[in-house]
Amino acid sequence: MELEKYRRLSKMARGIDKAELVFKNANVFLAHTGEFVEGDVAVAEGIVLGVGKYQGEKEIDLEGSCLCPGLIDSHLHLESTLVSPGELVRQAAQCGTTTFIVDPHESANVSGTEGIDYILEQTEDAPANVYVMMPSCVPATHVDDNGCVLTAGKMKAYLENNRILGLGEVMDAVSVINGNVSMHEKLNLFKGRVRDGHAPFLTPGDLSAYALAGISTDHECVDYEYAMEECKKGMQVLIREGSAARNLEAIVKGIVEHGTDTSGFCFCTDDKHIEEIRRDGHINYNVKRAVELGLPVEKALKMATIQAAQCYGLKHLGAIAPGYQADFVVFDNTRDLNVLEVYFKGEKIQKDEKVKIKPCAPQLKNTVHLLDFGEDRLRLRHTGDKAHVIHMLQGQIATEDLLEEVPFGEEAGERLFTSDDTYQKIAVIERHKHTGKVGVGIVKGFGLRHGAIASSVSHDSHNLIVVGDNDRDMVLAVQELVRLQGGYILVEEGEIYGTLPLPVMGLMSDEGYEKVNEALSHMIPKAHSMGIKPGFDPFITLSFMALPVIPEIRITPRGIYLVNEDRMLKQPFDK
Repeated sequence: MELEKYRRLSKMARGIDKAELVFKNANVFLAHTGEFVEGDVAVAEGIVLGVGKYQGEKEIDLEGSCLCPGLIDSHLHLESTLVSPGELVRQAAQCGTTTFIVDPHESANVSGTEGIDYILEQTEDAPANVYVMMPSCVPATHVDDNGCVLTAGKMKAYLENNRILGLGEVMDAVSVINGNVSMHEKLNLFKGRVRDGHAPFLTPGDLSAYALAGISTDHECVDYEYAMEECKKGMQVLIREGSAARNLEAIVKGIVEHGTDTSGFCFCTDDKHIEEIRRDGHINYNVKRAVELGLPVEKALKMATIQAAQCYGLKHLGAIAPGYQADFVVFDNTRDLNVLEVYFKGEKIQKDEKVKIKPCAPQLKNTVHLLDFGEDRLRLRHTGDKAHVIHMLQGQIATEDLLEEVPFGEEAGERLFTSDDTYQKIAVIERHKHTGKVGVGIVKGFGLRHGAIASSVSHDSHNLIVVGDNDRDMVLAVQELVRLQGGYILVEEGEIYGTLPLPVMGLMSDEGYEKVNEALSHMIPKAHSMGIKPGFDPFITLSFMALPVIPEIRITPRGIYLVNEDRMLKQPFDK
């Protein structure tokens, strides 16, 4: 700090001069010690001067409300909220999240460095701290068909950007463990920085090898036991509670039951829809839910603030202490944890303030291109033997590989799979490079009947994905995605019931969250009325069925992929 500035602020910190701003009569959460104290908080030029008794040029009487550091989302994909990045940040900031650790690998998988630049540019003047992790797996694996390839060489240009904190989730664990040259070039490029993990269901030996590579976090733990395995290996567990993957209850219940030290945990959302954020909250929801499950509020708040800041080397964030940035969330009390006000650098964030959506480059709105797609590409021949089925699980993005007898019929001398109440057809169509690849398989547990549901959001390669109980409706849904250049589509009995256009890389809307919410509030209940079980977010759950780094079975444009065996399935289907 420049000396003259320090001298001036020092007088305010010592109470000799009035502070620019003082939050009076607060119940202040001191994150370093994990305790609440009654007092005033002095602020000037966007930083905290001290906690104690202060007078200010401007004073805000909190009347005993809880003043806490701004909350931190340790890992999220802005694209998954479906709205423009600036809109999401402002909406989540109203819930108390003032720092976002963003991984833009969705945009990068579609548009490469242009997609990363889009995220950086769209958030550079947002009323929050938005940091970016450089996507590590573009494409995610060797079986993906995505839009671009991001090498270590292309990453070098971003190393000097002070908003780039480290390497994003390293989901190709096999390449890490086996010492793949290109993967380790990326890891070495970010030596000394945070390297995020993505390591579900690794064996103890593989997990040790994975951590040995310098990967220090993971958000893919679905239960307490696996979370503890990662903690024992020195990894920071980012407890995820999003729209499709909801792991908080299982992990926090284990922590409470065993009295586990919580210093190795933080919170994240990963993928969460905008309408759910506005309805339930953001990281504040994680905190509140953890407290409801029996975790002391002080521990939950530390996980959401200083522990996350320390994990990512953000020494100026996560606490209310001298020299820290004045990012605050005001809760009514420590029981209900209702957000009353939020401050960023000492400035109050106005609720529902309209955001001017920045335009994007024209090429980012022209990314859906198919080759020769029609009903014939959805024909699924069946040998009559048991078939591998993708079993979709409620509240999870993991799947089960089931080998079961499935329904079939005869057509023109061929034995073809036919949908019923239990089994439906799923397909993924390559949309980036006109390859004409189409993978077709069978799903169980989703339940859709009398129509089709489709999306251009399909992690992480973001090809077109569709589920239906008849080929006509599936083709209609895909054709509408091409016309809109991306989005969500719901078709019922030959008619398009609803659409949500997502023209920005086929991932985001630039029409405002109101229109996004309106479309989702119309389509999601309808999808459930068509048989999709209440425990599924129809579109987010669907989007993960093509992600070949999550066990056990996935669908790609190349066909069915058995994750644990790292192989594409040849039988019993022969398209």
